Amino acid sequence: MTELDALDARLLLLLSDEPRLGVLECSRRLGVARGTVQARMDRLERRGVLGGFPPEVDLAAIGYGLTAFAVLEIAQGRRVEVAARLAAIDEVCEVHATTGEGDLLVRMVARSNADLQRVIDEVVDVRWVRRTSTSIALSTPVPPRVRPLLERVATDAGTDPIPR
Repeated sequence: MTELDALDARLLLLLSDEPRLGVLECSRRLGVARGTVQARMDRLERRGVLGGFPPEVDLAAIGYGLTAFAVLEIAQGRRVEVAARLAAIDEVCEVHATTGEGDLLVRMVARSNADLQRVIDEVVDVRWVRRTSTSIALSTPVPPRVRPLLERVATDAGTDPIPR
């Protein structure tokens, strides 16, 4: 487990808010040397904390306005194979191995209800998928986020997090 200190948390908050900032601007805003910021970023990348800077793409804006979640029951011992086949379906955005009812939780997108049916049919056709239960997302009241956790790390260390 990689522990973050206050500077790591503040750097990640800054990059979460403005991912296009350069190292020099980050160092200026954080009040530390450029080399310190670069070393921290390199260390966070090596440890897998910082995975890169992909753009945040609004799927609805590119025509995929429908999001659905499916709980899949699969043949025991076939998680790796099923996940690989699901990854080959373009509209499958995430797959999580889960406990409880079902084995995998799949987030998928579609252009319409009819398109969702097509995507579900592809998922059901994956070998070793035994049963599915799908729910359509009506809205996303809490989008994916890490800010509260990073703010807690910075605050617990006695440092004020970077304001939004």
